[in-house]
Amino acid sequence: MTLTSGRYIGHEQDRGIVQFSMQDGAKEIPCAISTSAMDDLERGPRARPAEREAQFTRLRDRIEACAAGKYRACEFEGTPPGIVLRSIDFRG
Repeated sequence: MTLTSGRYIGHEQDRGIVQFSMQDGAKEIPCAISTSAMDDLERGPRARPAEREAQFTRLRDRIEACAAGKYRACEFEGTPPGIVLRSIDFRG
Protein backbone atom coordinates (compact mmCIF):
# COMPACT_ATOMS: atom_id res chain seq x y z
CA MET A 1 0.00 0.00 0.00
CA THR A 2 1.13 3.58 -0.57
CA LEU A 3 2.01 5.78 2.36
CA THR A 4 0.13 9.02 2.79
CA SER A 5 0.71 12.05 4.98
CA GLY A 6 0.08 11.61 8.64
CA ARG A 7 0.48 14.14 11.39
CA TYR A 8 3.19 16.41 12.72
CA ILE A 9 3.91 15.23 16.27
CA GLY A 10 6.57 17.62 17.49
CA HIS A 11 10.15 18.71 17.90
CA GLU A 12 12.29 17.08 20.60
CA GLN A 13 15.19 19.44 21.09
CA ASP A 14 17.09 17.17 23.50
CA ARG A 15 17.06 14.32 20.94
CA GLY A 16 17.58 16.57 17.91
CA ILE A 17 14.60 15.17 16.02
CA VAL A 18 11.20 16.07 14.66
CA GLN A 19 8.60 13.34 15.02
CA PHE A 20 5.80 12.83 12.54
CA SER A 21 3.73 9.98 11.20
CA MET A 22 2.74 8.49 7.87
CA GLN A 23 -0.35 6.39 7.13
CA ASP A 24 -0.48 2.98 5.47
CA GLY A 25 -4.24 2.73 5.18
CA ALA A 26 -5.49 2.78 8.76
CA LYS A 27 -2.06 1.92 10.19
CA GLU A 28 -0.03 4.83 11.58
CA ILE A 29 3.72 4.55 10.94
CA PRO A 30 5.91 6.45 13.44
CA CYS A 31 8.64 8.51 11.77
CA ALA A 32 11.38 10.91 12.77
CA ILE A 33 13.88 13.12 10.99
CA SER A 34 17.01 14.60 12.52
CA THR A 35 17.06 18.37 12.78
CA SER A 36 20.51 18.24 11.17
CA ALA A 37 18.99 16.56 8.10
CA MET A 38 16.36 19.29 7.84
CA ASP A 39 19.01 21.99 8.14
CA ASP A 40 21.12 20.24 5.48
CA LEU A 41 18.13 20.10 3.13
CA GLU A 42 17.65 23.86 3.42
CA ARG A 43 21.38 24.63 3.14
CA GLY A 44 21.07 27.64 5.37
CA PRO A 45 21.60 28.55 8.99
CA ARG A 46 20.30 26.17 11.64
CA ALA A 47 16.65 26.71 12.44
CA ARG A 48 15.73 27.74 15.96
CA PRO A 49 13.55 25.38 18.01
CA ALA A 50 10.48 27.57 17.53
CA GLU A 51 10.97 27.36 13.74
CA ARG A 52 11.07 23.56 13.43
CA GLU A 53 7.38 22.99 12.65
CA ALA A 54 7.43 25.62 9.88
CA GLN A 55 10.67 24.12 8.54
CA PHE A 56 9.11 20.64 8.52
CA THR A 57 6.09 22.00 6.64
CA ARG A 58 8.33 23.60 3.98
CA LEU A 59 10.26 20.34 3.52
CA ARG A 60 7.35 17.95 4.02
CA ASP A 61 7.12 16.66 0.43
CA ARG A 62 10.83 15.73 0.32
CA ILE A 63 10.77 14.26 3.83
CA GLU A 64 7.70 12.12 3.15
CA ALA A 65 9.05 10.91 -0.20
CA CYS A 66 12.22 9.73 1.54
CA ALA A 67 10.22 8.10 4.36
CA ALA A 68 8.09 6.27 1.78
CA GLY A 69 11.23 4.92 0.11
CA LYS A 70 12.57 3.57 3.40
CA TYR A 71 9.15 2.08 4.15
CA ARG A 72 9.07 0.23 0.82
CA ALA A 73 12.59 -1.05 1.54
CA CYS A 74 11.48 -2.19 5.04
CA GLU A 75 14.20 -0.08 6.70
CA PHE A 76 12.62 0.13 10.15
CA GLU A 77 14.36 1.06 13.39
CA GLY A 78 13.48 1.16 17.06
CA THR A 79 10.63 -0.04 19.22
CA PRO A 80 7.96 0.25 18.01
CA PRO A 81 9.45 -0.10 14.53
CA GLY A 82 9.44 3.17 12.62
CA ILE A 83 11.23 5.18 9.98
CA VAL A 84 14.22 7.34 10.96
CA LEU A 85 15.63 9.83 8.47
CA ARG A 86 19.13 11.25 8.61
CA SER A 87 21.15 13.51 6.31
CA ILE A 88 22.68 10.49 4.57
CA ASP A 89 19.21 9.37 3.44
CA PHE A 90 18.92 12.46 1.21
CA ARG A 91 22.29 12.12 -0.54
CA GLY A 92 22.59 10.83 -4.07
